[in-house]
Order: sequence, then structure tokens, then C-alpha cells
Amino acid sequence: MRHFCTSNITAWLCAACWALAPASAPANGDAETGDPTGHEFYFTRGIYGGGEDDDWGPRWAIDYPTADQQFLIALRRLTLVDAFPSDNAVPIDDPRLRDYPFTYILEVGALSLDEAQAQGLREYLDKGGFLVIDDFWGSWAWRNFETQMAKVFPDRAIVEVPMEHPVFHAFYDVREILQVPNVYQARGGPTHELDGYQPHVRGIFDDHGRLMVLINWNTDLGDAWEWADNPRYPLRYSTYAYELGINFVIYAMSN
Repeated sequence: MRHFCTSNITAWLCAACWALAPASAPANGDAETGDPTGHEFYFTRGIYGGGEDDDWGPRWAIDYPTADQQFLIALRRLTLVDAFPSDNAVPIDDPRLRDYPFTYILEVGALSLDEAQAQGLREYLDKGGFLVIDDFWGSWAWRNFETQMAKVFPDRAIVEVPMEHPVFHAFYDVREILQVPNVYQARGGPTHELDGYQPHVRGIFDDHGRLMVLINWNTDLGDAWEWADNPRYPLRYSTYAYELGINFVIYAMSN
């Protein structure tokens, strides 16, 4: 996969560039037709139950759909990926999820899987699906996520993904792990939430070494995508979040 334009994302992260973006198709437009073949890539957000709704709505929908749509603008402009230009939210226990080999889930401190959901995710991942986890913070949320993933893969360990792994170099050369703060904390002060002081990128691998689950813990890539066009959100974080996210997509589509 070659670059479509400059590798410096900050060169176009400005209000004028975003204003020139193509109009988005209706949310879930292709998913509703049951035809997943119109584009080669769909940024699919996993819908799950569990946790209480708050002022921002259900936990699965934090930053939705703006973060997803803004990320897709970058993906379509900076790569040659034929991506569906709008959001695509699918319940994690819906058989249609298997039509979309890339799924993004966040706020997994509230994740609660029943037996059918755990089995569905296991089959999805074993058959080539790629799951990206984002935006959950601290030891309590980690313990819940670890418990839920043990229902999916009771015999697979969660490990740190080394910086030399291809997922960090699939399109952009990412050499360090940054802690990406939410839009409020990005303007000054500590970047962490709760006791999530240190960002991690962890993963679950299959028997052949394929990375099936990519876990961004103590960081919030989605907020950086959502607020990238806000002049008060630091470009350092949004640039990193876009580069890392694009790497995830290219890795998923190549493996």
C-alpha cells in the first residue's frame, strides 16, 4: 500500500481541509441493505450492552458517529483504501458482523458478554476478524475487560505488542506509544484518567502469530479523531492517533 499524499497528517488537519470533505452517506447505509460488497473496507463499530447510559448515551456510542466519520476522511484522503465514507455500527452478536473484518469497540470497562456473544466474537476472530479496543482507563476497567475476554479466549494470553511488530509500521512508522487524552485534558494538566497513568498497546495472537485483538489501554484515540479539526486540540495527539489508526486498518486488511 503506497501513500496517496503527504505522510505529514498535520499538513491538512485544518478547518478548510475538513470543509472540503465529501458528504457522508447515511449511517449504516450499506449495512441496512445486507450487501457488504460495495467497498473494500468498512469502519465497523461494535454495539454491545452493559453499563449505564450517561449524558453521552450508551457506552458503546461514545464519540459516535463523529469520530468514525472523521477517521474515515483521513483514511480515504491519505491512502488508496476504498472505504465506505460513513459510520457502520453493528451489534457484536449480529451475524452480519462477519461481513466486516474490522471492528472497533471502546469503553470496555462496561463490557458484559453473555455466552452467545462470547462465542460469536471467538468465531469472528478465529475466522480472520480483527478487533480494536480503545478508550478505557485504569485498573478497574482493565480487570473487567480481562474477565470478559477470558470468556472469548480462556486459553489465550493478553501480551504487550512490541514496537517492532508490523502493526506499528504497516503504513506510518510509529516509534513510541503516546497517551492520547480526551479533549478536556488535552488543553493542559495530566493526560491520564483514573489510575491509568501509563498507556499500553496489548494484543491477543492466534496460533500462527496473527494479531487478532489490539488493545489500546489508558488512551483515547477516538477523541483525537473526533476533535482533530478543533484548533485547541493539540496536533501532536491527533496526528499520532490518525497514524496509529491507519496502521491498524492496513494491518487488518493485509493479514
